[in-house]
Amino acid sequence: MRSSQVEGGFRRVNQGQPQDHTLAKMLRAIRPFCDSPPRPPVLPMHQFKCKRRPCGVDFSFTAGPPNAGKSTLFNRLMDKELNKSYRLGSDKKKTRSNGRISYRSPSKRSGGAIVTPVAGTTRDRRECIGRLGGVYFRMIDTAGVDGEKLDVAFGKRGNMSLDGAMIRQTMEAARQSDLILLMFDARVGVTSDLAETIRWLRKTAMEAKVSASSDAEEPRGGTFGKQAQREIVILANKLEGDRWATMNSEVMDNLAEVSRVGFGEPIPISAEHGEGMADLAVVIDQLTRKKRKSLGLAEEYNDFETEARKGKQDPAKRPLQLAILGRQNVGKSTIVNNLLGEERVIAGDTPGLTRDSISVPWLWKNRPVQIVDTAGIRRGVKRERSNEIEDLAVLDAMRAMKTADVAVLVLDAQAQYIQRQELAIADAVVREGRALVVAANKMDLIIDADYKAKDFAVAVQDQIESRYPMLRRTPVVAMSSLLGENVRNLMPVVFNARDRWERMISTGQLNKWIDEVMDEHSPPMQNHRPTKI
Repeated sequence: MRSSQVEGGFRRVNQGQPQDHTLAKMLRAIRPFCDSPPRPPVLPMHQFKCKRRPCGVDFSFTAGPPNAGKSTLFNRLMDKELNKSYRLGSDKKKTRSNGRISYRSPSKRSGGAIVTPVAGTTRDRRECIGRLGGVYFRMIDTAGVDGEKLDVAFGKRGNMSLDGAMIRQTMEAARQSDLILLMFDARVGVTSDLAETIRWLRKTAMEAKVSASSDAEEPRGGTFGKQAQREIVILANKLEGDRWATMNSEVMDNLAEVSRVGFGEPIPISAEHGEGMADLAVVIDQLTRKKRKSLGLAEEYNDFETEARKGKQDPAKRPLQLAILGRQNVGKSTIVNNLLGEERVIAGDTPGLTRDSISVPWLWKNRPVQIVDTAGIRRGVKRERSNEIEDLAVLDAMRAMKTADVAVLVLDAQAQYIQRQELAIADAVVREGRALVVAANKMDLIIDADYKAKDFAVAVQDQIESRYPMLRRTPVVAMSSLLGENVRNLMPVVFNARDRWERMISTGQLNKWIDEVMDEHSPPMQNHRPTKI
């Protein structure tokens, strides 16, 4: 795409509004370096069918070296309203649950991806509904790609490490996506990690072309279909203002070098300050219109927002909000993968692998579920005071609990009893008014001829009842997520807990129960008069 096309697209986006002369100056400054042939037309992306409702949104994901600003752009493009889980107003009242869990709030966040200056903060792939102006699309945030991860992907190193799990998540996002936003730090230029990422994306694009040629002879099938062709757009991030275009020759050299890699001209943006989003909106808008035209749909696609808001307003269409909570290394991510039947989140023996709370839409027996895998919650005294990432991860986990219908507290059966931190998590669930289900994981390590799973479940129920009498007969599901034993028994218990949580009690039933209790245990007299409740 030439600079004149970008300027024309910018004028179309801002038609009827004052022109942004700063962007025009930037485009004129980089015009001498834009002698590459025009970018090929954007081909339509595959049709994504949401499990909650059919919607023709587009899949795009951010790729690039670590610490390039991918998560910052993800939070910038996220539609806060459509991605917000509904609340019941319980967070408006002040509770002591935060103090009991012992987490600090280092920065104000709105439920987006965790962003820190530390390279490699993002590990799992996180999805959201993005919006630029009137264009809606689905976006995926992934871990940074470097040479070590690509060595694992191409079999040069073992794939059982953390790098192997992270690159598998990134490659799965690339397989699902049709628009790849390759981001890099324009102030640093072309590094070895960026060069390795470009080689990998070029190979991915070639595989997509081969798949498209083989798929042309037979019709598409399935929900997603096969990829026709992937569009790759380079984003030169961390270019605030316009002084770099006239006074910083090093940045201009970096842009010229990146423009020769074969993916077209880079788009200068600043994800932190929201600059350059107009050019990105033009690319996504053209791609979406061509896709809808190929599918025989109208070019106007504002109906997506209407359908999304209808789904949020209708209680019958709301999915069950399920949060998986617990301490570190108790098997939360393994339970989520076992329920979904795929390696959706990173799981392993190393404590603290999960950082972002990953929300996954899912259908269980044609019933919508929004399952959220959260980070492990440690006691505050065991965390490093300088580790901001863990505090942000715990804050994200508590936010998932506050927006959940049912909270599943995962225990490590090897401990033989509920630990103090797990009681604190249960207390936070009670204070928020959420339904509680206990999952006793790793039961295969302690069950023998004399000790059964039922014995441990009864012991857990007794401990919970002694501490919180209102939680007597709390359901406990004994399982082994690694072996897949009894994991399928969790969802019926969860839905039963949600049904009890939503049950309405009439005023007459409540008064009758209060009278029975007062007859058995009458309260003391107040000023020689009976106490009224």
